[in-house]
Amino acid sequence: KKVGTKTYIPIHQTMLLRSAALLLVCASSALAFSTTAFVGSSRKAFVPSPTALNIVGDAVGTLEKIKQILSTEDYPPENEAFDAMVKGTFPGAMSNKELEMKVVEILAARGFEGKNTLLATSLCCDELARTLEDDLGKCFGKNFFLGGLAGFPFAGNTGFGAMSAHIPDDGYCLIVQGPHVGITQDGVVGCVEREGIALVDKCCGSAIAASNYLQGITEGGATITTKIQTFSDFQQGAVQELILPHGKRLAEAPNRMAELPYALFESQDMLMQDIIQAGKGGLKAGTAVLSGIQINTSPDTMDYFHPLRFDYLDGNGDFAEDLLPLLAGYPPADDEVSPIEAETYAEGEDLYDETPDAIPSVESEI
Repeated sequence: KKVGTKTYIPIHQTMLLRSAALLLVCASSALAFSTTAFVGSSRKAFVPSPTALNIVGDAVGTLEKIKQILSTEDYPPENEAFDAMVKGTFPGAMSNKELEMKVVEILAARGFEGKNTLLATSLCCDELARTLEDDLGKCFGKNFFLGGLAGFPFAGNTGFGAMSAHIPDDGYCLIVQGPHVGITQDGVVGCVEREGIALVDKCCGSAIAASNYLQGITEGGATITTKIQTFSDFQQGAVQELILPHGKRLAEAPNRMAELPYALFESQDMLMQDIIQAGKGGLKAGTAVLSGIQINTSPDTMDYFHPLRFDYLDGNGDFAEDLLPLLAGYPPADDEVSPIEAETYAEGEDLYDETPDAIPSVESEI
């Protein structure tokens, strides 16, 4: 409509133009963010990144991958004297290098591969605990973190449920869990040399603080207070509460610091088993639970791990197989040998000493 020298567009036409412009913008945005892309007249399906859930998605077999890692990994040189000292202090311990090779090989025989496995860990916040985590991550991708101070699974039921939802469809999960302890070059347990720090530091600091708290109670030196727990340090408060049942055991131990991680392990293992039972409905094809003691050493020597549990759970989350004998290198009872284990032992009779005295007991080690 023209009025004088100016032209006016009726309001209903203006609204139609604005609506058309808005639809054009929306259509352009939808095309930009669409899960499909068009090239000419062909339609190409959008393929999400294979690492969208931090899962390694290449075609390299898991065993081949671990061999590549071990051949290129800059492990500290082996030290026979130190190795003997660590294993004398923690009977049943093995180097991380040996552990990683065996764990990946055992699980590969059960279908665990880099492209179909989610790694989940419940280890201490300490950066020293990341070494094992990072090594396994090179085979299975970045991990889902369930742990907190001293290695307790503080993510709880909610965190476990979220983790289960991230397991690849028809895939597997490897859970690695446990407390850690340090040992110095000269054999002092509960301390460790750290990179760039002159002071020989405590390890695990959270565990030792909880042990001191417990010792104050059992020996009568604890400070009287009405304060139970503060939110700003609730994890440490929980560690202290969960170590209380082990007061007598630690008080009578010949080496309190060497006994401490095993006491913590019992509480952590019980808690993790409760969490798994509550959330097992979300697990998928199979789950492996590797639990034990991380043993951290100086930057000049390899770290170690004492495996105390290595369970395989079926697709329903129920216990299906004890893998600890395969990992530790001693034979299970005859009625516990699976077909896979039987074949493994048949091919490698030197995996263990057949004398009964050579077969370690988890109970005796704890």
